[in-house]
Amino acid sequence: MLQVLMLIALAYLFGSINGAYYAAKFMSGNDIRLVGSGNAGARNAGRYLGKKGFLLTLFIDVGKTLIVLTIVKKGLELNNILMIISAVFVLVGHIWPLHLEFRGGKGVVVFLAVTLFMIPAAILIAGVVLGSGYLLFRKFTITGFFAMLTIPITSWYSGQTWTETIGLLFMLILVLLVHIFPRKGTKPSTSNNVGLKS
Repeated sequence: MLQVLMLIALAYLFGSINGAYYAAKFMSGNDIRLVGSGNAGARNAGRYLGKKGFLLTLFIDVGKTLIVLTIVKKGLELNNILMIISAVFVLVGHIWPLHLEFRGGKGVVVFLAVTLFMIPAAILIAGVVLGSGYLLFRKFTITGFFAMLTIPITSWYSGQTWTETIGLLFMLILVLLVHIFPRKGTKPSTSNNVGLKS
């Protein structure tokens, strides 16, 4: 039990290291939550900071996720339940970081990083769906949601355990809910909307 609690704490703390927030602080000195869309995520970081800020955000958010999952895989002999628990709490920490007043990102990058670690083939399938859908409909956000929906389906069809499939589905639902029901918080400042472009 103590091991599980320590794992949850570790995953949450790593998840709380918000890439967009720290990239913006490092590159501009501003709070990413007060500019652009107000979201502490890669997309807003890219709009505000340019390509370098977007890539730095991805590096941090993907990196923190892979570090936690690697620790679980190497240290706990690939226990599927603990793997999913750790993945969920990395996501929870990313979306609701305590030190950022529970106003983090929306979790897409973390969810995709978890998928990449657990089921790399699902990323390829989601990418094909995203690319094909965008070419047909020119709607990135909606197409992206449908592409992510293929991930738990791919998990099921590829013979992954129910634990992994249900865990990925639960994480996807969390990501979708954060997008559908935006969190209340400080509105972005229009005076800070001029970003650093690369």
